[in-house]
Amino acid sequence: MVLKRTKGYQDIDDNNGSLSSNVTPDLNSINNVMPQEIEMASVSVVPDDTFTVTQAVNALGFGWFQVKLSLWTGLCWMADSMEMTILSILSPALHCDWQISRYQQALTTTVVFLGMMLSSTFWGNLSDRYGRKHALTLCAILLFYYGLLSSIAPSFMWILLLRGLVGFAIGCTPQSVTLYAEFLPTKQRAKCVVLLDCFWALGACFEVTLALVVMPTLGWHWLLALSTGPLLAFAAICPWLPESARYHVASGQTEKALETLEKIAKDNGKPMLLGRLVVDDSMMTPPHRGRFRDLLVPSLRTTSLLLWFIWMACAFCYYGLVLMTTELFETSAILCSDKPVLVQTLDTCAADCKVLQTTDYMDLLWTTLAEFPGIFITIATIERFGRKKTMAVQFIAYAVCCCFLVVCSQKRVFLTVMLFFARGIIAGVFQAAYVYTPEVYPTSLRAVGVGACSAMARLGAMITPYVAQVLLKSSITFSTTIYAVAAILAAIGCLLLPIETKGQELHDSVQQQANARAANK
Repeated sequence: MVLKRTKGYQDIDDNNGSLSSNVTPDLNSINNVMPQEIEMASVSVVPDDTFTVTQAVNALGFGWFQVKLSLWTGLCWMADSMEMTILSILSPALHCDWQISRYQQALTTTVVFLGMMLSSTFWGNLSDRYGRKHALTLCAILLFYYGLLSSIAPSFMWILLLRGLVGFAIGCTPQSVTLYAEFLPTKQRAKCVVLLDCFWALGACFEVTLALVVMPTLGWHWLLALSTGPLLAFAAICPWLPESARYHVASGQTEKALETLEKIAKDNGKPMLLGRLVVDDSMMTPPHRGRFRDLLVPSLRTTSLLLWFIWMACAFCYYGLVLMTTELFETSAILCSDKPVLVQTLDTCAADCKVLQTTDYMDLLWTTLAEFPGIFITIATIERFGRKKTMAVQFIAYAVCCCFLVVCSQKRVFLTVMLFFARGIIAGVFQAAYVYTPEVYPTSLRAVGVGACSAMARLGAMITPYVAQVLLKSSITFSTTIYAVAAILAAIGCLLLPIETKGQELHDSVQQQANARAANK
């Protein structure tokens, strides 16, 4: 083990005997002043009064520091949610204002997810190499800039370009979960990460409410401009965002890691741990940090491949439900009608224009509110039954809800209820995946691992507009069956994951993770 020299801390030399004469008095004094209230739950004892970042985070507990970080990362999550929710509102508006076809509507959604997919691994590498804070700061500035420019786009090609750049910037927002998880004690990590989805739900509800007020009078230009407000606020607080202590340790910046831990102790009202911060040789900076191909090493290959499919299916199902919420009422009313249906009614021509009404916004708001019970159900089950089983059961429940969507009913209440349950369930799956993924990857690969999963999720989201906005117009049964089959396959993938992370500490290296896995067998 190696320790960088820091103020008030002792060095560890390779020759432990040289320290014997000087360490004993210090050890006695440390034992006399060590507070009894320091909790080291779920932490293995390290001899010679040394401690690791994991032990320090667990001992300092959940307090004011984590509350502030929850609000800051939650604001980033809220801004991301607003930019995603606006997709289901922007496409119909452009369809009417610029007379674009159904396929062009789908393209306005696809281009955003294309930008996110292309940038996810880029942001993950950037976060692992230069820190989570720097990546999130750059992301916030770019997202605000391109989001604001989108509001004054003069043509359809310009809106495609600018929304694609918005998607490129959004690709970094999952790194806020990486940063957040690395500051959470082991026992609180799952609940806190899932609760972070409350900000996503709040952002979605706020965007729908904003559209309800702005769209009838000011139009989509002002809606895009006003939706950048949370982005500006997040960009303004980024200078006060803490950098991950785990990142500092993994990159050899031990002094900065200690400063961060002392900040946590001060904010939480806990005494700083006495002793020496230990940096194992396995945690030192490898020759190449944050490499994508390291996700496919033998010990992680199966996990990575399954997670990529699970994230892709999750995004395909989630964003498909978001996009088809408003489409489903119109299409169901036509296809389930007793009257003959003209072919032209379901054509993709630009003349088929339907402006969203107040009832459409209210239905969208109700289905968005479903995310809140979905969050609390996930919290109640994820620590009791584990991450893998929770995701698998939720995927199956989502597939069942999709089967009910094929039932012809002209009553909006039936469809709203089914969409409500489906939205809450799939939102819970997404959050469970956000809990599991940072836990299963070591610190040196955590950001790039989350980034790679996010990229695969965007691939699924790129495909879903052509099912939810185009295919749905022709066949509700076929389109909903596709979503049900995808959810069932993803459930099988969840059960095949080789690692269950329930109750486990975050690991700092692949070797450390492999050793822990072998010990648990």
